[in-house]
Parts: sequence; C-alpha cells; structure tokens
Amino acid sequence: MTEFYATVIFLFVLFLLLGSSVWIGLALMGVAWVGMELFTSRPAGDAMITTIWTGASSWTLTALPLFIWMGEILYRTRLSQDMFRGLAPWLRWLPGGLLHTNIAGCTIFAAVSGSSAATLTTVGKMSIPELRKRGYPEYMIIGTLAGAATLGLMIPPSLTLIVYGVSINESITKLFMAGIFPGLVLAGLFMAYIVAWHFVKRDQRPEPEPKMSFGKMVSESRFLIPVLALVFVVIGSMYLGYATATEAAAVGVVGSLALAAMQKSLNWNTFSQSLMGATRTSAMVAFILMGAAFLSLAMGFTGLPRALAAWIDELGLSPIVLIAALTVFYVILGMFLDGISSVVLTMAIVEPMIRQAGIDVIWFGIFIVVVVEMAQVTPPIGFNLFVLQGMTKHEISYISKTAIPMVGLMLLMVIILVMWPQLATWLPDNINARG
Repeated sequence: MTEFYATVIFLFVLFLLLGSSVWIGLALMGVAWVGMELFTSRPAGDAMITTIWTGASSWTLTALPLFIWMGEILYRTRLSQDMFRGLAPWLRWLPGGLLHTNIAGCTIFAAVSGSSAATLTTVGKMSIPELRKRGYPEYMIIGTLAGAATLGLMIPPSLTLIVYGVSINESITKLFMAGIFPGLVLAGLFMAYIVAWHFVKRDQRPEPEPKMSFGKMVSESRFLIPVLALVFVVIGSMYLGYATATEAAAVGVVGSLALAAMQKSLNWNTFSQSLMGATRTSAMVAFILMGAAFLSLAMGFTGLPRALAAWIDELGLSPIVLIAALTVFYVILGMFLDGISSVVLTMAIVEPMIRQAGIDVIWFGIFIVVVVEMAQVTPPIGFNLFVLQGMTKHEISYISKTAIPMVGLMLLMVIILVMWPQLATWLPDNINARG
C-alpha cells in the first residue's frame, strides 16, 4: 500500500510541476525531494547533492557534448549544399527520383550528428528549395523529411542512446553498434514508401531529370568524400576497437573543425556559435539527467520500481505483450515530452520491468529509440513538427498529416524488431569494442 501512495504522490507532484511550466530537470528534482522527505529518513539535501554530482560527472557522459559540438560545427558549414550535389546524381534514377535525397541525406548526416533537429535543419535547408524547384509534391517533400530526420536519434552517434546508456550503465559503443542495422532498415522502409508513391501517384511525378554522364556523376561525388571520410573515422574507430565513444567524439570534433577549415567556412563567429549552441544543448540534457538520477535514488528508497517489477511478474505478461504495452505508453508520453525527457523520466521504473521479463537491455535501447522517434513527429509536442513549421511556414496540422505514413512505418519497424531481435543484437554480440 505504501508503494501505491508513493506512486500517486510522485505522479501528482510531477504533473503539477510540469503543468506549471517548471523546467523538466527541476521538476524531476522536485518530485525526488518530496519522495525523499515523505518516505525516507535520509536527509534529502545531502542525497541530492551527492547524486546529481555523481550523475553529472560520468566519464561516459563526456561523449554527449562532444558529439553535439561536432554536429553544430557541421551544421554551420557548406555541408548541406555539397551533400545534395554529391547525392543527386546517384539517386535521380531511382523510382521517386530526388525525394530519396531526403532519406539518404538524413542517413548520412545522422552518422555525424546525434540530433534529430540538427539533421532535419541541415538536410531541409539543402533539399526543400531544390525539390520544390523541380516540382515534387509538397506533402511528399515535408512528410519524408519529417520521418527521415528521426534517423538522427538511431544511427550513431545518437544522443538518445548516450542518455539511455548512461541511465542504465550500459556500454555506449555497444548501443551504437546495435543502432546500425535497424537504422538502415528504417531508412530502407522510408525509401520503399517513396518508390510506392512513384508507382501509385503517377500523375504527381515531376519532369524526369536530364541525363548525366557517368564521368560527371563520379566528378560530383567528390563533394560527398569529406563527410563520408569523417563518418568512417568516427564510427569506424569505435567499431574496430581503436576508440571509446568519448574518444571517437573528440576525433569527430577535430575532424569537423578541419572540414570546416577546408571549406573556408570556419571563422571566429562560426566557432563561437557552434560552441555556445553545443553548450546550451549539453547543459539542458545534463540538467535533465541530474534530476533523473536523483529521482531514481528516491524511487529506489521507496521500493517502487521493485514493487512494480514484482507486480508485472505476477501478471504473467509475455515479453511481447509487455513491449506492446510499452509502445502505447511511450507513444502517448511522447505526445507531451521530448525524447530524452521520456527516456530519463521512465528508466527508473521501466528498467527493472524489462530485466524481470528477460528482455535484452541493448535491444530495448533500440526499441525505445524507435518509439521516441514517433514522438518527434506526433502532435502536440512533436519537436520536428515545430522545426518544419519554422522552415516551411505550413500549419502544424498539415505537417502532422504528411508525417502519418512515416509514423506507420516506425510502428512497422517495432514489429520487425520484435520478430527479428538479432537485427539489433548481432553486431554488439559479435564485435569486441572498447567503452
């Protein structure tokens, strides 16, 4: 019964603080402080100081600001224009034509930026004007971009996977490995949707692109070489065991600075803007993680996670039924919270549940990223929707409608992960890596 009252009080205080527009990090700390004062004899202030310092000073967490900074640097270079020039010659012959640049561009940029918003902004800046100029339907331009930009959450380096790994004390490199194949499969589903549109909506096809010689195609590919080289160095160094996630992030920052210098777009203004942008984002995420660490401690003292895990065990739910319930839960939660907040807010309770059910925590990390991706494009708080609204000036309702097929494909991806869990677990189980 104590656990029931604790749950009611935790939820009441949490929604009261969130509804009062209190920062999420402060809201989590407030809930934890109330729980410590009411249900334990340990001094809440002393526990808070110790816990938030431990949570914020994790060595693993240092990869987070470095990967964010790398993405910020590249966002402020001419990468977007060069990427379109390099991709377009090779994608123009596919059914659906240059719409595939949305998917391929997001997939490539996701491999150098762990942020969905940064991926969306960079690729959108590249593709929206070009696709409009060529006469592609507006709803396809916006819908495919909204969905494909969420690949920034899955394809490593992923900020959400870093936060998840820190929350459950799991290897970041293993989580990064687990995201590769599911990320590529999801990108393939998005491209298949474009191909299907090409054959179903024949009357909406734009004029075919003019033919280009093979030599010209190869020549234009030189614009892709810098970013592909950076992807290989950063991701390859982790997978081949030469670097931990944090070391690879540091290499990525140096590489992105070098790339910006080669493009002659590195100056003091670019450098300072990228540094301050990364600082703001990193501070926000770290603050949320501090609150989550304190909340996890408070819940541990109340015994709430253990009680909930035992209750789930008594229900005798199969892992598949539990995953189905968690899918609905996270989709609903994602309508009101951003992805990182959804992860850190729930891990203290969800982790014991999935371990009790025998669900692989690496696999679950990929699952949770897919459902969090849906949250990025579902109203009312879907962050990608607001970014696209600022870029295109369309109503949120219109952008949401264009993204509905992409949400359906993400639900299909959840089913694929349940049917073939090896898609996420094979790489981390078979490749030795550091960190």
